[in-house]
Order: sequence, then C-alpha cells, then structure tokens
Amino acid sequence: MKETIKTSRTAGYLEKLFRTLNAHYFDNELEEPIITIQSTPRAYGHVTVAKSWSRADGEQRHELNIGAGTLDRPIENVVSTLLHECCHLWNMQQGIQDTSRGGTYHNKRFKATAEARDLRISYDRRIGWSVTEPSDALIAFIIAQGWDDIHMTRNDGFSVRGIGTGTAGGITPPPAPRPSSTRKLICPGCGQSVRATKKVNILCGDCLLPMIEV
Repeated sequence: MKETIKTSRTAGYLEKLFRTLNAHYFDNELEEPIITIQSTPRAYGHVTVAKSWSRADGEQRHELNIGAGTLDRPIENVVSTLLHECCHLWNMQQGIQDTSRGGTYHNKRFKATAEARDLRISYDRRIGWSVTEPSDALIAFIIAQGWDDIHMTRNDGFSVRGIGTGTAGGITPPPAPRPSSTRKLICPGCGQSVRATKKVNILCGDCLLPMIEV
C-alpha cells in the first residue's frame, strides 16, 4: 500500500477499514457513514447522533470522525477507535441507548456491544465504560489484513500513542494512558528476557541465575 501521507488517501484508507470491519463484525449491516478527519483536540473520535450529511438525492448519513491529531498512533489503536464508533452506530440502529450525560458517559450496553466485537473495555469514572483497547483477537485480525500505520497527523497538541475512545454525539475527553500491565525480566548472565503480568521470582533455565526486573 502507498504511504498514507495525503488526507484524501487517508480518508480512503479509513473507508476501507470501515468496510472491512463492517463485514467482519456487523455482517455488512451498518449504514455507511461519512468518514471525516477533523481536529478534535479532546477526543480520539466521534459519531453524530443525527444524520448530519445530506446528498443531492436526499440520502442522509451519520458522520464518523477520527481526530486529525491522533492519526499516527499504532494502527491497532486507530482501528480500535474506528470500531468503537462503529459500535455506537450499531447501537443507534438497534435503538439501544448506550450513553448519557450528553453522549460522554458510556454504559454497560455499550460495553457489551464493544466486547462482543473484540474490543477490551474498562471503566473510567468520568466517561464510564469507554476506555478502549484492542484485544488479542482484534490485533490478530489487523495483522491478517496487512493494515499499516498511518504516516501523518495534525499537530494540534493531541498527537499521542495510546488507547482510543469516542462518543455518540459529543466530545469524550480521553483518560490518561495507563501504565503497561506487563513487566520485563532479564537474565544478568545471557541476557535472555521474559515478560510477566505480575511480580515473579524466576531463574534462567540456561544460567540458573535469578532474572532481574527492568
């Protein structure tokens, strides 16, 4: 794929990602929105509750925006934001109320829809069940598609690498990135390394030396 260094190409790339996600996770039943790339300094993305775009033939569509200052995050995070917003679109189509407080607080209905589609959702007291990360299954799907990072971003003070959030009809302030839940240990003898999800005391099988957390 050519490098995504033009907004027109990037928008086309996001449309391609949407269609693939729609087919894989929603059986192509999502109404296709107008995908935009606009500066949203306090959000990774949003969808509009109303169908805010109209065509000459009278057809109306929702807007799905990806924050212009967040495009250069790892592709799994951009896809997580896109899929997060797709879940809002799905819930709107099904008549499911998944947010409150002007679209900023995400309830357990949103969590259920998102987790059924390979997103990891955790809680933040400001925005509810909205903190969004890719599951291992979603990462494996992205790898299988051969999707690449987007090599451009807008310098609007919010170019970060982290999790993706979004909202139906409003701006969701993202939580601060959480520290990694894994830790790395290295053998002081041979340099072999392992990762663990909690504090452990282990020996290197080759050197029989205690591995040191770094």
